[in-house]
Amino acid sequence: MTPMGKFTAAVVQTSPVVFDLEGTLAKVRDFTAEAAKSGAKLVVFPEAFISAYPKGLDFGARVGSRTPEGRNDFRRYFESAIDVPGPAVDVLCKTARENKVHLVIGVIEREIGTLYCTVLFFAPDGTFLGKHRKLMPTAMERIVWGFGDGSTMPVFNTGLGTLGAVICWENYMPMLRMAMYAKGIQLYCAPTADDRDTWLSSMQHVALEGRCFVFTACQHLRRGNCPADYAAVQGNDPATVIMRGGSAIIGPLGQVLAGPLYNEDGILKADIDLGEIARSKYDFDVVGHYARPDVFTLHVNERPARPVVTDFD
Repeated sequence: MTPMGKFTAAVVQTSPVVFDLEGTLAKVRDFTAEAAKSGAKLVVFPEAFISAYPKGLDFGARVGSRTPEGRNDFRRYFESAIDVPGPAVDVLCKTARENKVHLVIGVIEREIGTLYCTVLFFAPDGTFLGKHRKLMPTAMERIVWGFGDGSTMPVFNTGLGTLGAVICWENYMPMLRMAMYAKGIQLYCAPTADDRDTWLSSMQHVALEGRCFVFTACQHLRRGNCPADYAAVQGNDPATVIMRGGSAIIGPLGQVLAGPLYNEDGILKADIDLGEIARSKYDFDVVGHYARPDVFTLHVNERPARPVVTDFD
């Protein structure tokens, strides 16, 4: 597609209905419609928005042991995850189509017995474009999420520009960033659960390094958004902030175009002009005139890593 050059983009900061798939899908529909009514053509939701980023839970895990309660927590998490493709994906296709937007959203995907932290991409006509699975779950995330492989690191040439996603602390993996820059990413989506002050500067660095627009969306999650038996370390006060947000939109010279937004729900918007990318690459293109392939090269394995391979005659 030929990019349209100028458009409005939005990032959504709110919480899911934790562990409630149907309730969360309804919330996605409502916030997407609100963003679209304000003129947004690209709408980005946070990491693991469907149906939870289980911050504060430990799933009963200790070195060498697990608890029955933790297994029950995992079962609930598993049952609120989605199949890709599947009925929830069909609902998201409809949401994108009804609102005529490119929709990018973090989900918990299940396959056989494993959960993956995944980003899904949808076109304005309702087409499911594809997915990216998080390559490297961080710290305790490794207890409940599997590892993605190189086969789901796509970018999509859309009518808005070249679109892709890197999830949360994957953004601290220099080689993954370099691989995405080499694919020509222009609209760099960074769904996250990192609500620290330092996250904004990281996103500015990515925008400057890749000379791309960065859209980072984080949840605003309070204890009251979670089930009554959500055994978070933060306690049971409904007003307790579990994730405070920090969503933002960054331009290709590191300028903050919207946000960061903290401690409240909201939709951040910014006007995007792809012409700014050419202006920014005038003096720095990390995979072009500023590269030194005679000194440094990166090999990327994008083959699926399957545990069982069946040969047919």
